Amino acid sequence: MRVKSLVSLATLLSLFCLSAASQAQNSARSEERIIREVRHELLMLPYYNVFDSIAFKVNDSTVTLLGQVTRPVLKSDAENAVKHIEGVERVDNQIEVLPPSSMDDQIRLRLFRTIYGDPGLEKYALGVQKPIRIIVKNGHVTLEGVVDSQADKDLAGIRAKTVPGTFSVDNNLQVVPSK
Repeated sequence: MRVKSLVSLATLLSLFCLSAASQAQNSARSEERIIREVRHELLMLPYYNVFDSIAFKVNDSTVTLLGQVTRPVLKSDAENAVKHIEGVERVDNQIEVLPPSSMDDQIRLRLFRTIYGDPGLEKYALGVQKPIRIIVKNGHVTLEGVVDSQADKDLAGIRAKTVPGTFSVDNNLQVVPSK
C-alpha cells in the first residue's frame, strides 16, 4: 500500500512538472507571436517615416513602446495599433514626441539628402522603410537602425557630422551583415 502511494505521488509530481513545462513553452510561443505582430503593426503605421524611431519590448502580455516621433498622432496611433493585438493586456507608451522646430525640419532634410544621397549609402535608400533612422532634437542628431558593415556605419556618421546646423551626432547604428 505504501509503495502504491509513493508511485502515485511520483506520477502526480511528474505530470505537474510536464504541465508546467508545457505552459512555459506555450507562453514563449505566444510572446514570439506578439513580437511579430507588434513589429508588423508598427511598420504599417501610415505616418511612420525615416525621421521617426519606434522600438518596443514585450514582457508577458505587456508591450512597452519606446523611441521618438515627429508627430503626436503617430504616438497615439502606435499605441492603438498594438493594444488590439490578441494577447496584449497592457501597453506602456513611452514614445517621446519631438518638439516642433522649423530649424530641426531643415536639418532633417539636409541629413536625408546627405546620407541617402551618398554613393556608398544609396543602397539603403531603396524600399519603403529606410533602415537608417534620422532623429533630430534641438539640433542634436541621433542615427538609429541597421547597416550591413562597420564601414557603412562610420560613413553615415561622418556624413551626418558634415551637415550645417547639427550640434552633435550620436551614431547608434547597429551592424547586422546581410545574408
